[in-house]
Amino acid sequence: MIPLVLFIVCILASSVGAVVGAGGGVIIKPVLDMIGILPVSTVSFCSGCTVLGMSVCSLIRGRKDGVRLQVRISTALAVGAVLGGLLGKWLFELVRNSFPNERALGAIQAVFLTIITFLVLLYVCNKDRLPSKRIQNLGVSVIIGVVLGVISSFLGIGGGTSNVAVLFFFFSMEAKEAAKNSIYIIIFSQISSIASALVTSSVPDFEWMNLICMVAGGISGALVGAAISRRIDNAGVEKILKILLLLIVAMDFYNVLQYTIL
Repeated sequence: MIPLVLFIVCILASSVGAVVGAGGGVIIKPVLDMIGILPVSTVSFCSGCTVLGMSVCSLIRGRKDGVRLQVRISTALAVGAVLGGLLGKWLFELVRNSFPNERALGAIQAVFLTIITFLVLLYVCNKDRLPSKRIQNLGVSVIIGVVLGVISSFLGIGGGTSNVAVLFFFFSMEAKEAAKNSIYIIIFSQISSIASALVTSSVPDFEWMNLICMVAGGISGALVGAAISRRIDNAGVEKILKILLLLIVAMDFYNVLQYTIL
């Protein structure tokens, strides 16, 4: 029963994640934390693997969709995301070892995820009234990527909506372009995070069937998301993104209450 639930959650999350460039982890993590069928650390690791599979499939599937991949800038962001991913993984292990109780770890992640997602929602809802940048400096791009990598790895969300907001503001990308470049960045940050877990032997206990079903759901979601993306324009992507952000804020806030009060 659990593998089926995991597959359904991951295919739905990854379908939406592929459309808006969120990767799916920003949905998978709060949903699985909310229903509580897996330990927090296991969710973070398996979610990261799922997001990696979804992102690779999504990028391959959309290579001829006409949406521009800004390789120069996005590669600089990705390099930074790799460095940030390693730092974020170290921070995650530091917090996990400091709080043996998984509920404490879940509460910390939920609080940060709620704050970050709410700020992203505020920005996306008001971005047309705010000035945006068009950064071309690779050094600055690497630094921005480091911040994104830390957020992604520490929270176990694979990059998520924070990537898209950064690409909107700092690089003046349209919604579909931001989504594609976000997924490109996610691939690098997730590879570094997973590799770090393997090298440092900090991979949490998990059932292989659960992981396989989650990754299968992620890949299937990438295919569904690609089909949806072809049928909508930039305005449609932004509308889906706003609805998604609102739902994530609600779930994250519930998780904060669940881990601290309920």
